[in-house]
Amino acid sequence: MVALLALVVILAIFGGLGFAAHILWYVLIFAVLLWLIGFFVGGIPEGGGRRRWYGRW
Repeated sequence: MVALLALVVILAIFGGLGFAAHILWYVLIFAVLLWLIGFFVGGIPEGGGRRRWYGRW
C-alpha cells in the first residue's frame, strides 16, 4: 500500500513537472520574441555611436 501511494505521488510530481515545463516553453518563446522585437525596433543610436543593448543608462 505504501509503495502504491509513493508511486502515485511520484507520478503526480512528474506529471506536474511535465505540465510546468510545457508551459515554460511557451513563456520562453514569448520572451525571445519580445527580445527580438525590441532588438530590431530599438531606437536610432544617438550621435552615430553604437547602440547599447542594455538601454540608455
